[in-house]
Amino acid sequence: MRSIPLLLPLALSFAVSTAFADEAPAQPRPQPSLLALSTAPSEAELHATIEKLVGFGTRHTLSDTKSDTRGIGAARRWVKSRFEQISRDCGGCIEVATPSQVFTGKRVPQPTEVMDVVAIKRGTTDPKRVIVMTGHLDSRVTDVMNATANAPGANDDASGVAALMEAARLLSKQDNGATLVFAALSGEEQGLYGGKVLADYAVAQGWQVEAELNNDIVGNSHGQNGVLDNTTIRVFSEGTKTNETASQAKYRAYHGGEVDSPSRNLSRYMEQIASTYLPDVHVRMVYRTDRYGRGGDQVPFLEAGYPAVRVTEGHEDYTRQHQDLRTEKGIRYGDTIDGVDFRYLARVTALNTVTMAALSRAPAPPSGVSTEGALATDTTVHWKKVPGAAGYVVHWRDTTAPQWQYSRAVGDVDQAVIKDVVIDDWFFGVSAVSADGYESPVVFPGDAGGFERSPAAASP
Repeated sequence: MRSIPLLLPLALSFAVSTAFADEAPAQPRPQPSLLALSTAPSEAELHATIEKLVGFGTRHTLSDTKSDTRGIGAARRWVKSRFEQISRDCGGCIEVATPSQVFTGKRVPQPTEVMDVVAIKRGTTDPKRVIVMTGHLDSRVTDVMNATANAPGANDDASGVAALMEAARLLSKQDNGATLVFAALSGEEQGLYGGKVLADYAVAQGWQVEAELNNDIVGNSHGQNGVLDNTTIRVFSEGTKTNETASQAKYRAYHGGEVDSPSRNLSRYMEQIASTYLPDVHVRMVYRTDRYGRGGDQVPFLEAGYPAVRVTEGHEDYTRQHQDLRTEKGIRYGDTIDGVDFRYLARVTALNTVTMAALSRAPAPPSGVSTEGALATDTTVHWKKVPGAAGYVVHWRDTTAPQWQYSRAVGDVDQAVIKDVVIDDWFFGVSAVSADGYESPVVFPGDAGGFERSPAAASP
């Protein structure tokens, strides 16, 4: 993450509780390799993937699983074969898994296997730490139970699947310390079942999921209201943890943290990534788990105790979502490929690709972050060191500011005293930095901000 220069008067200096080494402390710095990735996504690759997925006619979760040319089964097998080809091209660097569960529910009247297709690129130095990108493979028309009508699902959500497959292709030959996971999910339209399958799989595998980037409806730049906007990408994030306990909520309500869940600081990280590497992209952080009254596959990850966000286009066209293919009063309804802006989709793909690369090369976010400073004019920040970090950065901001405003590298220490900055008036956080300048997301103090999977979620 980009460090914002300290703009306070020199009198508002700080002191670190442990003396600096002779050399300058490790600091975040721009990365040429990330800049190169920012323009790497191919519109042609994205178009070919969506065209192929649309060609399966329908990808409804309850559709045919035996045909080689139509239905969800054929689509899953094609995605699996594409991941396997990407793996062959990188010398076998990717493993492909197909976790599944059988569900019955309101939108799944008969027991049905819901299967995800998951590409896993193991990390070289921290393989248990995992960065996930998802999109859902299934599609639907007006009647959510209609499993036979043509349901192209070009934007909802072949666009998300195309983005993650292109990210997998680009990152397959790149270095990553943490593990990268690219997952095409099923069952989203029937009840977010594919997200649950993958979240349960992550728990069973012991993954330390640092981020889940759910890409759902990410390819359209033309809003139903006539707005044309090919630069805005919305990132939705919860403010407080879904599984927060009553005691944690009570502490947070008094000390702050309502807008500083790890998911929220992940969205801030993505906004900073765009500011640094994608100057033509505006990340609009939305302080909600999802769009009003709606949901996505990031929700099961949040329920499992993992940080997760929803990435989606800036302006939606509801005539192209969940619609039978038809024309009424001069309006064409249906989610067809002509509604996808591939230049825009390439920028969304770039945001995800650069974010995943940056996260995977940075150290893990610090743990055990805490602050103290009641009845004092200075603030003391503590944290636990993490493997791979060569230094740490203390951040602070006004309590009403959306982004971190001030930061200072403090060296390879586990606490810092920020002189003449009163704890009452500011929010604080800490990030970890590698020797080569990759920075983790900022961690807000206490349970409210911790990236670790919470004990509440770990309980059956």
